[in-house]
This record gives sequence, C-alpha cells and structure tokens, in this order.
Amino acid sequence: MTPEQLSFPQPRRLSFAAADFHEGTASETARSLLAGTEAWPRGKLVLVGESGSGKTHLAHIWAAAHKGALIDVDALVTRATTPVVVDGADYVAGRPEAEETLFHLHNNLAALGLPLLLTARSAPAQWGITLPDLRSRMEATTVAQIEPPDDATLAAILGKLMEDRQLNPAPGLAVYLTRRMGRSYGEAGRIVAALDTLSLAEKRSITTALAARVLDASGE
Repeated sequence: MTPEQLSFPQPRRLSFAAADFHEGTASETARSLLAGTEAWPRGKLVLVGESGSGKTHLAHIWAAAHKGALIDVDALVTRATTPVVVDGADYVAGRPEAEETLFHLHNNLAALGLPLLLTARSAPAQWGITLPDLRSRMEATTVAQIEPPDDATLAAILGKLMEDRQLNPAPGLAVYLTRRMGRSYGEAGRIVAALDTLSLAEKRSITTALAARVLDASGE
C-alpha cells in the first residue's frame, strides 16, 4: 500500500449478509431462538446485546429470511402487514409518542399473528418505559441474550470491522489484539476506529507496532 493510498479514508462497506456473520458460541443461544420463530411465546422476542455484538446483523438476517421490515425507533409505524424488526427498541423509553406507536404496532402484529423482533442493549425491565400497557407487554417478552465474546468471536469481529473499513492489516493482527485488549464488542469497534484514524494520519500500514501504540493509548 502506497502513501498516496493511505492518504484518503476509504468508505465503509457494511455487510449484513448471513455469510458474513460469525456463528460463535457467544451468539449460539440467541441464534437458536431466532431460528425457532414459530415457537416464540406470544410471537415476539427481544434480542439483547451490547453495542457492536452483532444484534443488528442478526436482525437483518432474520428480516430477510422472513420477508420482514426492519425499522428503527424514528421510523415506527402503528400498523404493518409483514413481520417487523424494531432495531434499538430500548430508545423508545421516555419518548411518549414513540412508546404509543410501538404499543399500537405490537397489538397490530399480535392481532394478525405476525412475529415481532426487537433489538436492545438491555432487557425490557431496564428500559424505563413510562407507558404502563407497553411496559407490561415488553416485560412479558422472551429475551435472547448475546453473550460476551470468546477469543474466536472477538478475532472474527475485529476482522469484519477492518474489512468494513477496507483496511489491510498485517497477518495475525486480530489474534495479536485479542490477547491484549478488553473483552468487549464495543472495545473492538473503538480499537479498529483508532487504527484507521492513526494509519491515515501517519500514512502508515496497519502493523502490530501501530496496534501496540493504539493499545497503549487506550490503557490496554
């Protein structure tokens, strides 16, 4: 890679294809529950995981498999005629209009017998929903938890994040990082972003030496 190529940021190419999801042990239980949609109690499920854990990726895969619509809190509707994913559903909390809309969408899908998948950073009991009827419905929803990453999952996520940014790391860099970094999905995202920024600023390739500086700066 030449300095000229390193001088300009490459656009991110996010892929939510099923083939690009790492099927590690951290998401095994969640994937099993997603695969058994017909067995969801009351036809609904909340997929919970920390930021960067892959819950939105899994939501895209599920929506594609069920010919459903994936929407976020800012695009909520009261009625639908297909299965629905509400991505980031916990962000409705404390927003009366959004809570009301999600309440009506929930009831509409239940009446039609259509499944509802919601993603969130925590279980519904922790969202702080103020609308009593919605709170009771959300808290009665089965939760599928994405667990903290193991080594293989963390390495795979680092690789995908770097691929999304069109970075070309030195061989073995993901393994090098997993042995030294904090064990969280969010930390993986922060480290890759920092590598991207530093390599661009210094017009350098992404090597273990560069990664060591990023880890030192983050206190790892």
